Amino acid sequence: MLCSLKSATLVGIEGVIVDTEVDVSTGLPAFNLVGLGNNAVREGGVRVRSALGNNGFDFKSARTTVNLAPANLRKEGSGFDLPIALAAVASKGMAKAVRVDLLYVGELALDGNTRAIRGTLALAEAAKRAGLSGIVVPRSNAAEAALVEDIEVFGVESLVAAIEVLEGKGGSGRVYRLGGSSKSNGLPKFSRDFSEVIGQPAARRGAEVAAAGGHNLMMIGSPGSGKTMIAQRIPSILPALSRTEAIESTKVHSAAGTLNGYGLLTSPPFRAPHHTCSPAGLIGGGSSPRPGELSLAHNGVLFLDELPEFQKPALESLRQPLEDGHIIVVRAKEALSFPTRSMVVAAMNPCPCGYRGSEIRTCICGDMHARRYRGRISGPMLDRFDIFVQVEPVDTERLLDGDVAESSAEIKARVVRARESQRKRFEGTGISCNAQMEGRQMKKFIRLRAATKKLIKEFSDRHQLSSRALHRSFQVARTIADLAQEEEVREDDIFLALSMQQARWAF
Repeated sequence: MLCSLKSATLVGIEGVIVDTEVDVSTGLPAFNLVGLGNNAVREGGVRVRSALGNNGFDFKSARTTVNLAPANLRKEGSGFDLPIALAAVASKGMAKAVRVDLLYVGELALDGNTRAIRGTLALAEAAKRAGLSGIVVPRSNAAEAALVEDIEVFGVESLVAAIEVLEGKGGSGRVYRLGGSSKSNGLPKFSRDFSEVIGQPAARRGAEVAAAGGHNLMMIGSPGSGKTMIAQRIPSILPALSRTEAIESTKVHSAAGTLNGYGLLTSPPFRAPHHTCSPAGLIGGGSSPRPGELSLAHNGVLFLDELPEFQKPALESLRQPLEDGHIIVVRAKEALSFPTRSMVVAAMNPCPCGYRGSEIRTCICGDMHARRYRGRISGPMLDRFDIFVQVEPVDTERLLDGDVAESSAEIKARVVRARESQRKRFEGTGISCNAQMEGRQMKKFIRLRAATKKLIKEFSDRHQLSSRALHRSFQVARTIADLAQEEEVREDDIFLALSMQQARWAF
């Protein structure tokens, strides 16, 4: 007897429907699985037979054939354990009824209990697109699946509970009816606060402007001056994610398996990879491509500490995704797209020893070594940064006095107000912040007088600014005006934005 149930596999960060067909017949005992499954899928046969046997279902003498269709689609992950086991039970006539209007996914332990899988949110979206009425998932994934509205979610703790749902009983398994009613946990709240950052007015101002407009920020300074400290506090001044942004970020983290039991991510993600990170680790990839650190920071912050220490191929691989807002990872049989619209914050020393130009300690690097060190960052990569800040060491007396600076809450209030102005300005354009403005928006929202244009041209020629760097300075000027709650961009805003490129000349 043949039984077919709907399941799904993860392709990139999207779910694709898979028909799980199981035929249990008489003959030589065997378990055959076909359909281009990876090792995790094929090994599922062992888990399924043990789970069935430990729950009173005898398949030792049965010949079981499993087909995962379509056959030309690569399937991966352990989420096929549950649908295979349920279809086997139904195929042998051990289920009183079979609900074929549901999508079934989940990993099985040898005792028949369910275990969490990754990508549940994308799989629930696939079920909704396919017109199915609900999805059956491990209970630990239920909150995540319930983020998809207008689809019934059954969270089950065991194979026995899943069989009850299969037979149309399943009252004990139902945990949510509508995604809007699910609990949104978000990422852990950041306890770090800008009130702990003493001094550093230029760096604090640069961080505020960067957060208000979604701009990329570069901090240059000697060791211990506070670059990392400032970067780690930027998430505390960013606005909470909108519903759309939260779903996008949650989907990426779900596909990467980094949700760690959280439901909807309401706080901007913060990622800080080590400088030994490979290009695939930064932008995504692998034999079965997964999101990289840049995608995991989508709608949040990617912090690159000790920027020149990163592999050059890894840094250069960031250039196009930062410009496009997404990356397409191409493999022989597929091309997968991952979102990459994140705010990049980088920190670096001015030279190998770190003390060039510092009054604290004498630099032991020669000019040639310092230039070579800074030269690890290419010109095109530098052009991806909107704001450059020189971070100076704080006076010891001021540190000992224990001054309390402006808190994150106060800064965040101004950032949120500026972001709200941008949201209204760009409504219906697909743009959410000033850093995403293109040429046509620049002409519409930034008007310059003839005299101002002349001064900007002289400044640009003197410092040899590229068109991209100039374009980004205009975006920063629009953000400075938004922070001041000004409708028009003033000359002072333009030249303040250009002055935020000053630390760039060290390169």
